[in-house]
Amino acid sequence: MAPFTVSSIFTEVSVDSWIAVLLVVAAGLYLYGVHRLRARGDQWPLSRTVLFVGVGLGSIAAVTVTGVEAYDTTLVSVHMVQHMVLTMVAPIFLALGAPVTLALRVLRGAPRKRLLAVVHSRYLRVLSFPLVAYAIFVANPFVLYFSGLYRLTLENAFVHELVHAHFILTGCLFFWPLLGLDPLPGRWPYPGRALLMILSVPFHTVLGLTIMQSTTLLGGDWYPSLGLTWADPWTDQKVAGGILWAGGEFVSVTMIGVLVAQWFKQSEREARRIDRELDRQEAAAASSSSPAPARPETAADGTRTGAQAAQ
Repeated sequence: MAPFTVSSIFTEVSVDSWIAVLLVVAAGLYLYGVHRLRARGDQWPLSRTVLFVGVGLGSIAAVTVTGVEAYDTTLVSVHMVQHMVLTMVAPIFLALGAPVTLALRVLRGAPRKRLLAVVHSRYLRVLSFPLVAYAIFVANPFVLYFSGLYRLTLENAFVHELVHAHFILTGCLFFWPLLGLDPLPGRWPYPGRALLMILSVPFHTVLGLTIMQSTTLLGGDWYPSLGLTWADPWTDQKVAGGILWAGGEFVSVTMIGVLVAQWFKQSEREARRIDRELDRQEAAAASSSSPAPARPETAADGTRTGAQAAQ
């Protein structure tokens, strides 16, 4: 196999996987929903479309149908780039695209009720509960890389693609309740979300260092058995651990910044809402305390009296 280069990303494209089909379907459904909204005169932010289709689905495609996918069972460092994108990059932008909100605005009748039932189901409440999602997010890569499962993903193409889908789902479960714009039940307030995001930062450091310092190769003798003269499996594994360490910290810190920005905007909206409510209360109090116009006095026989009669 030829050495991996930047040009390999563009020359080794393959779109014959079921993930590629799902990406096309997801993009088509999202764009159709936006079209339906605009056809009936409703607006949908262009930024959300760009984030979901362009960046979210686009980043998944960039590591599953290009040369990254072609080499992800050849170099563990390439696989680790793929892992980072599928787990920590794509889910964030998918969440910021608010696809559930879009679907709820487009759907009517029974389909809308079914979607609401899924969103508010007990099963989804448990899985998306921040502590449960955090535990899955943290434990998932340790189980994958330090068990026989990783070797199985290298040998079986179908299991390999299932793990890709699992990466995406795990990332969505973690980031959707923290950064997503969709209405989810049981969402934590911003201070709790920020704390959980901070707690996720050391996780990639520990995992990356563990892989770098490991005395055994991930996947056992899989990589040495490939007989690549242009890549050393031990050196490549150290590079992979460094990618996981540095990339994880960069994404985590960046997402903390995004979360703080969302928190600040939400505080500003709440302050404006309170100001409007206070203004309404002051206006109501002022109108109720203003003196009422004087009513003309009448005598017992119903005729006006005094100056009023003179007028």
